[in-house]
Amino acid sequence: MSEKNHKKKGGTANSGNLYWIYGIILLFIFASFFFLPDKKRQDEITETQFFEHVVPKNQIERVLVVNREIVEVYLTADALRDPKFKDRGRSGFLGRTLPTYTFKIVAPESFISDLKKHNVNYQVVERTDYVMQILQFLVPILVLIAVWVFFMRRMGGGMGGSQIFNIGKSRAALFDKENRVNITFSDVAGLEEAKEEVQEIVEFLKNPQKFTRLGGHIPKGVLLVGPPGTGKTLLAKAVAGEAGVPFFSLSGSDFVEMFVGVGAARVRDLFKQAKDKAPCIIFIDEIDAIGRSRGRNSSVGGNDERENTLNQLLVEMDGFNTDVGVIIMAATNRPDVLDGALLRAGRFDRLIAVDRPDLKEREAIFNVHLAKLVRGDDVDVHKLAAQTPGFVGADIMNVANEAALIAARRNKSVVEMEDFQYAIDRVIGGLEKKNKIILPDEKKVIAYHEAGHAVAGWYLEHADPLVKVSIIPRGVAALGYAQYLPHERYLHNTEQLEDEVCTMLAGRAAEEIVFGKISTGAQNDLDRVTKLAYAMVTVYGMNPNVGNLSFSNNDEFTLGKPYSEALAKEIDDEVRKFIKKMYERAKKLLTEKRAQLEALAQTLLEKEVIYQQDVEAILGPRPQPAGLLPLPVPALA
Repeated sequence: MSEKNHKKKGGTANSGNLYWIYGIILLFIFASFFFLPDKKRQDEITETQFFEHVVPKNQIERVLVVNREIVEVYLTADALRDPKFKDRGRSGFLGRTLPTYTFKIVAPESFISDLKKHNVNYQVVERTDYVMQILQFLVPILVLIAVWVFFMRRMGGGMGGSQIFNIGKSRAALFDKENRVNITFSDVAGLEEAKEEVQEIVEFLKNPQKFTRLGGHIPKGVLLVGPPGTGKTLLAKAVAGEAGVPFFSLSGSDFVEMFVGVGAARVRDLFKQAKDKAPCIIFIDEIDAIGRSRGRNSSVGGNDERENTLNQLLVEMDGFNTDVGVIIMAATNRPDVLDGALLRAGRFDRLIAVDRPDLKEREAIFNVHLAKLVRGDDVDVHKLAAQTPGFVGADIMNVANEAALIAARRNKSVVEMEDFQYAIDRVIGGLEKKNKIILPDEKKVIAYHEAGHAVAGWYLEHADPLVKVSIIPRGVAALGYAQYLPHERYLHNTEQLEDEVCTMLAGRAAEEIVFGKISTGAQNDLDRVTKLAYAMVTVYGMNPNVGNLSFSNNDEFTLGKPYSEALAKEIDDEVRKFIKKMYERAKKLLTEKRAQLEALAQTLLEKEVIYQQDVEAILGPRPQPAGLLPLPVPALA
């Protein structure tokens, strides 16, 4: 029997384990119908009606006074032959004859005295309703069991009643020969350096003797670090697909449970299964859910279940040798919060950076996703890659999907370049607000604001080249935006950051120059300027008065600021002076280029969207930054 069929049968058996509970409930329901009196075969009358209408007819066989509270009246056989009694007197369950009439009495002594006066045959009996007593005892218990089973199944992942007793078992998804991972390195575009790093792991899993014969050993753990959406999980699956080995995949949150000790038990069970399946790969996504630094923000005197789980993970990673063929891979976008013991040599001793793709890598990723689309001949992959700086693989996949949906809504037979342009705008700025009514005065302010950004970025030497300017409202609050093509820089000097701040402040400066007043439209610009200015002073040490100091968020500074109040005031003063200086610089530049600012703003009011060649036609060729080669800025229609 295959493992897959065994799992299926096991699942059926697990589901059947609950049937005995349902069977007991149904049994008592049916029993209540059989044992309880049949209400349809007896009439409810009053004591007065009994003495006025039933007793005078002399048709009573006997009267039972049950528990001195309920009266059951049984008529003679001759009386029951009357058609109106055709449903009365028939035998109930186990041959018990049902009464014809029933009623309640308040004063049993008085009622019995009246029976004696009328010479009615009666009998006082004591009767215990065992069925009702059993039901009253068992029904609440069955309800509690049903509620408990329901919640346990929900917490156990809906795997049936037996999951209650398997709550300490690992919840990792296993991909093996029956349902193997079909992703290979050819499905992972870009990430060439990362693929080279993990290729060694694939070779070890395929041919471990190549490394062990020389006395070397493969790293136990590989940690993939990078921003969200860069392809960390995809890369791990590609490693399993290339190696052709079992692949255990789960998230860090799968270890966390409300019961104490469950997380550690699942870690033990996971590694036990992995050793049985060796050689194999264990992949833990979002490991920061359980791998945070111990002691940080823990409750005083409490038992931190996450720390217990992490401790067990550390023990298990030390408890096996690399020659067993179990490779642990993990992914996170927050390596700064991980515990130091997790990153030491012998555990996750190899760290692979999965960074945002550059221009060539974005082009390769576009080729992968566009291969699945019916695209037109005008689609230029190089231009799409140039227009999406900073996009990760997930963003590019979203752009391709949005373009296909836009083309489908327009009833097109192919996806054209125009559809990709709309898709990029939607991913960057949000959905176009066609019904948003903007007053002419507000639209004019937006146009001059965005023109100010464009003019400053065009003439400042170190500013990023402009790609597009739009004043079409998008998203929740975006009334316009300017898109730039940033250089692939790894270091930024003071002059470059100053030009960047000046460009961000140029929008508000343009409003003040043209209208003599400012608006709330610069809120996002001011937020970015403030963060960058404080980083220049307190992190990068770029202020001559504060000096070469860096106050980043290190662990030893969690209890408070690592500087005095006097230095804090000096930092605030230096940041304000710097921003004021850059704002005056932006105003001076736009004042000198007032004619170009007016021409660009008017063009924006007419077209609403302008591209790089439109700006170049108005402002002239852009001066190239010193020491940098010109970037291929796409010329769009």
